Amino acid sequence: MSSVCHIVVAAGSGTRFGSALPKQFCDLNGRPLLMTTIERLRYITPEARIILVLSGECVSMWQEMCASHSFLSPEIVEGGNTRWQSVCNALQSVPYDVDVVTVHDGARPVVTRSVVDAVIKAVENGAHGAIPAVAVTDSLRMVDDSGMSHAVDRSVMRAVQTPQAFRAQELIKAYAVGYRPEFTDDASVMEYAGFAPLHIVDGSPANIKVTHPFDLAVAAMLLDVTPASH
Repeated sequence: MSSVCHIVVAAGSGTRFGSALPKQFCDLNGRPLLMTTIERLRYITPEARIILVLSGECVSMWQEMCASHSFLSPEIVEGGNTRWQSVCNALQSVPYDVDVVTVHDGARPVVTRSVVDAVIKAVENGAHGAIPAVAVTDSLRMVDDSGMSHAVDRSVMRAVQTPQAFRAQELIKAYAVGYRPEFTDDASVMEYAGFAPLHIVDGSPANIKVTHPFDLAVAAMLLDVTPASH
């Protein structure tokens, strides 16, 4: 069995969320959302190591929350000004003997076994990396530089989720190449470094990323009907 390390990225300020408190610390079923994300990863992969990335100014608040809820925090690494820098910082704490590293958004609390197992298994079977994705159900249009829009064939498009999984040493080498503004996720970092193609696995419609306040209510509902073992 492969040695796995999960990097949980929760260093964002959550400006789109519109709250004074970053979304990962907002209440979900009576405690900070981030605790549910971590708890479900622990349930799915109890032997895996977890590295939690937080902004420096939120570390003490998180520790107080953990004490208040009797919750054991994973190892904490301070994040950077970008998601890329946050993951780069976390990779410095990944032990050399780890085979597979996953990177997961702290604001995706409805993560399930089927998605986690699928990305890890794809890497164990030889893929450089694996990305969970779901079909796009909305109609799509692309806006060009002139402001005109054009229909896009949604049948060939996929919405990408996390956790994304990669061969540990390849991900470390990919991040050593350096930052580029077009990097949107870890898969794009790997592809730029030449570790491709990456494998796409089935994501889950329930694996939403909490972005807006109403997403908290949706996540609470989904947790009622989507066990981590699913």
